[in-house]
Amino acid sequence: MTLNELRYVVAVAHEKSFGRAAVKCFVSQPALSVAVQKLEEELGVILFERGKNEVVATPVGERVIEQAQKVLEESMRIKEIANTGKNQLQGLLKLGVIFTVAPYLLPDLIPALVHLAPDMPLDIEENLTENLEDALRTGRVDAAIIALPFSPPGIVSEFLYEEPFDVIVPHGHKWVNRKSIDAREIAGESPILLNIGHCFRDQVLEACPELNADNHMPRTNSLETIRNMVASGLGISVLPHDALAPKYHSNLVVSIPFTEPVPFRHIALAYRKSFPRDKAIAVIREAAIACRKRL
Repeated sequence: MTLNELRYVVAVAHEKSFGRAAVKCFVSQPALSVAVQKLEEELGVILFERGKNEVVATPVGERVIEQAQKVLEESMRIKEIANTGKNQLQGLLKLGVIFTVAPYLLPDLIPALVHLAPDMPLDIEENLTENLEDALRTGRVDAAIIALPFSPPGIVSEFLYEEPFDVIVPHGHKWVNRKSIDAREIAGESPILLNIGHCFRDQVLEACPELNADNHMPRTNSLETIRNMVASGLGISVLPHDALAPKYHSNLVVSIPFTEPVPFRHIALAYRKSFPRDKAIAVIREAAIACRKRL
């Protein structure tokens, strides 16, 4: 059993394809396939079900792949320990960000990090929480900015900031002059929500439980599309406060705060307990908190 063989099985599990995994690992597909088969023979188990269009890990394969990822991370840690004194803020860092945070935090976070860690470029993946959890577990990302609750095994989640929600309505709506809106009033006003799978959708439904009875709400994958749908007069919606900061202001909609208790979410920075670049995590946390204070 070699580290290369472990890298290959982790890559196959992530790509769900021997061909794409070979490209990712910079080896030929036959060489990768032979290495995986050799490992299966050594272990005496089948790690993958080989389908015509997709490769899927077997139950025992999933456990082996999870352990292989840990071994690879620990091997990286050995190199990190051996290179003690070298700059942890040097080199690529893979950062995941949920869809409803990325457009509003990244424009400030990137220049802040360029200033604080100029030798640490970011490879950014924007995705759903569920997919970022998998990306963290498999090492596809090193850290992720997500909304709480988020507590997968082996993952640390550090609170960054609290973000309240606001109601948005089109000009001409009967609420435009209201000073605040009770969450219970939302259900009767054709609310527009994100698609199933977005954690922000779940948080809005938790804050406005009456919405759960309505199965005919228009849905989309983008907060900006929601803003435009509201502007067109299709309905009203709820947005996180940062999406309504002055720099993202739209004259086509009016934002109105909720009455107390105001719904909100907690944004956090998540990373694997075994991730060896603690200074990189610290500088991302510092930059994110500082950027949020300036909004």
